[in-house]
Amino acid sequence: MGELATTQQTDNGRGVTRSTDVLAQVVTFSLAGEEFGIPILEVREIIRMADITPVPKAPDFVEGVINLRGQIIPVVDLRKRFNIPCNEADATTRIIVIEVNNSVLGLIVDGVDEVLRIPADTIAPPPALVAGGIGSEYIRGISHFNGKMIILIEMSKVFTTSEMDNLPDVA
Repeated sequence: MGELATTQQTDNGRGVTRSTDVLAQVVTFSLAGEEFGIPILEVREIIRMADITPVPKAPDFVEGVINLRGQIIPVVDLRKRFNIPCNEADATTRIIVIEVNNSVLGLIVDGVDEVLRIPADTIAPPPALVAGGIGSEYIRGISHFNGKMIILIEMSKVFTTSEMDNLPDVA
């Protein structure tokens, strides 16, 4: 997950101590008022909402395709994928262009917030109640960092191999 080892100095009241933390670098985005994060290494770019061309017989969560500098990219509405009620795109709506499982696709999100370096010790597995719910297989962990609760998504598990095969052709 874009991990990076760094040396950090902290003052614990008894002098300065040195520790090495593993950090997860993630792009955070909002969806239905919740904060999510995906590894920065999976993100190619972030663009404003674009005109999306619908594709017949595409899976329900696929909005269509966009032409991004000559490359045709399928676009997925994450609200639909996560069974969250849809809303209209507005000025903050973005498309996060990612590369996952050797495929490039766009993810429609309510807004992109920031890039964070989250210490590994702030990331916990999802609680058992969440782990039994719909979509729990997508959750890598949950971090409480900088006063925010961030749900870390494992994008390689969001789409099955057969779903990836059924995405509109990007040839």
